[in-house]
Amino acid sequence: MSAAEFEGLVALVTGGGSGIGFAAAEEFVRRGARVAVLDINPGELPEGMTGFRADVSDRASVDAAVAAAAEALGGIDIVVNNAGISCVGTVEETSDEDWARVLNINVVGIARVSAAALPWLRRSEHAAIVNLASIASLNGLPQRAAYAASKGAVMALTFAMATDHVAEGIRVNCVSPGTVSTAFVDRMLQGFDDPVAERAALDARQATGRMVTPQEVAGAIMYLASPQSGSTTGSMLDVDGGVTHIRARR
Repeated sequence: MSAAEFEGLVALVTGGGSGIGFAAAEEFVRRGARVAVLDINPGELPEGMTGFRADVSDRASVDAAVAAAAEALGGIDIVVNNAGISCVGTVEETSDEDWARVLNINVVGIARVSAAALPWLRRSEHAAIVNLASIASLNGLPQRAAYAASKGAVMALTFAMATDHVAEGIRVNCVSPGTVSTAFVDRMLQGFDDPVAERAALDARQATGRMVTPQEVAGAIMYLASPQSGSTTGSMLDVDGGVTHIRARR
């Protein structure tokens, strides 16, 4: 890893105002990139980041924000599709409105942002898209019906996009985090009868015995986005504390 690994490149991060997105934006800046943070509320950002208000559920909002970011920063080389929402409930408990909202933001939002960025990515010698999937893509989690369906779709969409754009020199991969200790998870926990007990269960679910940190996920995003990973496309990188493949003895 070099402090100048992304020197001269522009990274666009959705949901970059907090959590995993902000950790990724910070790491891009530290490694030399200029960063466009697209968020429903970008807020005040540190040096090296420029905020653009965007609602990934609205195509006009996405198109305007992506175009503004490309114009302000001189193009787009990397897209990190991080924006997403959770939803607690079984299929019986999840309303049609919840299904529509989760899929619109978590899946179609990725398609909207990627489509808007493609004209600039095609001009880059180091074009990369990194999507945020989840352990829910491949693992059955309780009371996560809509969320799991959306993240399974993100995984499939990643492979489809990688296939469609490999000949254009655009790499597409996804990261599959375990449960990450962020405000996003804190909000999700409020949907349970006993948030404290559920948090303890989330810690215990990882074979490592703790939740993943945003910085650990950001490190995986850096690998997949890096020009040094030119042969990596159509892949999913697990950052899940061993949830998917390890059955540790306690």
